[in-house]
Amino acid sequence: MKNLQLRYSGGIQPCSGMDLALVEARSAASRGEVPVGAVVLSATGVSLSAAGNEVEARGDPSAHAEMLAMRKAAQVTGSMRLEGCTLVVTLEPCPMCAAAAVHFRVKRIIFGAYDPKGGGIDHGPRVIDHPACLRHPEIVGGVRERENSLLLKGFFRQLRD
Repeated sequence: MKNLQLRYSGGIQPCSGMDLALVEARSAASRGEVPVGAVVLSATGVSLSAAGNEVEARGDPSAHAEMLAMRKAAQVTGSMRLEGCTLVVTLEPCPMCAAAAVHFRVKRIIFGAYDPKGGGIDHGPRVIDHPACLRHPEIVGGVRERENSLLLKGFFRQLRD
């Protein structure tokens, strides 16, 4: 496993999880998918997996970026438990993905844009805060919120035009 990197004009820089998630989100948009990207980082910050939405391509409503990234990370680590790992995603996870992150036992969820209509962490059922939730990962929301939000708004505006 290696740290994923992006090329910047100043040379090669270590890639932050959100940088890589945004690359995946933009790639998803170019394929006609809702532009959401996700990355799983190990406890030491190594990128284990990255994915963008593939709902349309797979004809599978569960093929959200988060689900795909967590499944890949589990394959890479050889364990269904991603203890100590961080899930980084460009959009607040939906209830399905929030619940899956709990079952994968991620330590932390970092997300960009808030999702008042479909979110499951700060909005909607607030899965992580529910008393019956088995584990309560640390939540960090609003990371590069404007950049993530503009990507989504631009995608949906293009669909309407």
